[in-house]
Amino acid sequence: MPVTKPHLATAEAERAAAPLAVVALPEIEAAAAHIAGRVVRTPLVTSPALSRLCGQPVHLKLETRQPIGAFKLRGAMNAVLALSDEQHRRGLVTASTGNHGRAVAYTARELGLAATICMSALVPSNKVEAIRALGAQVRIVGRSQDDAQAEVEWLVAEHGLIQIPPFDQPDVVAGQGTIGLELVEDLPDLSCVLIPLSGGGLAAGIAVAVKALRPSARIVGISMERGAAMAAAIAAGRPVDVVEEETLADSLGGGIGLANQVTFALCRDLIDEVVLLSEAEIAAGIRHAALVENEVVEGAGAVGIAALLAGKVSLHGPAALIVSGRNIDEAMHRRIVSGAAA
Repeated sequence: MPVTKPHLATAEAERAAAPLAVVALPEIEAAAAHIAGRVVRTPLVTSPALSRLCGQPVHLKLETRQPIGAFKLRGAMNAVLALSDEQHRRGLVTASTGNHGRAVAYTARELGLAATICMSALVPSNKVEAIRALGAQVRIVGRSQDDAQAEVEWLVAEHGLIQIPPFDQPDVVAGQGTIGLELVEDLPDLSCVLIPLSGGGLAAGIAVAVKALRPSARIVGISMERGAAMAAAIAAGRPVDVVEEETLADSLGGGIGLANQVTFALCRDLIDEVVLLSEAEIAAGIRHAALVENEVVEGAGAVGIAALLAGKVSLHGPAALIVSGRNIDEAMHRRIVSGAAA
């Protein structure tokens, strides 16, 4: 289901009222230098099956190869490295649907810092336990990302912890944007990038880098039909509240914040198309990744594959799919791959 943007006049009025974007190509290039050697420069591999299906070369950007199994390490590492020694001593805190919390916990462990991760009860238990295994303190609060964020704000106010936002922060966006630099370097004739779309840190960062280096490239944001906050915001022309629901693409859950400062404006201006997927379509993407591409991929990471399988994105040249994470519950993965769950 495509999501249309608001009427041009409305969009222009919203754009004029929005703050200037604070992330551009120089910030992303600086982030690449900062995180070099601390994160993996992930491979871009060709998918023969998807290339045949689409009649164009299709490549998978395997962020599953990061030490935490997801792209989030790029943004978290860049943001934490930008802090002062005094801020490091105060300890880190964040709200997360799982992978960002894991990234902050991993970064804290690598740098010898304390970290507290706040999550809702909707976060799968495998992601919660992985964060605990990295030595971070975990707080489970409420049943939405907004509930977890409220706990973060209390900890910042009462205990002086330093917040590492999951997406709406310039250093985080710049870190995620380093994927875009690698895409253009590895695939110079890139014509389209399919990106999982949630709070917009990944999509905004990649879009800034790719549009700066390959202005003609098309950016497609892909989310689930259940509670897609950035898709709803783009359609409305402003950040809006959404009800967070259970979904196979759990990493894409949560709102974008009504006071969003960075990612909404960038996604609104740079994403060319937004596509929404059903749960059955997401399951088909997970299944294809396992059985055809030989990759274990979580729901959020499979949405690019799912969109192509469902015929919801047409390609007109070489394309890259961001396979954003692999951190899916093993039992659920087995059920989906066997066809026992949709």
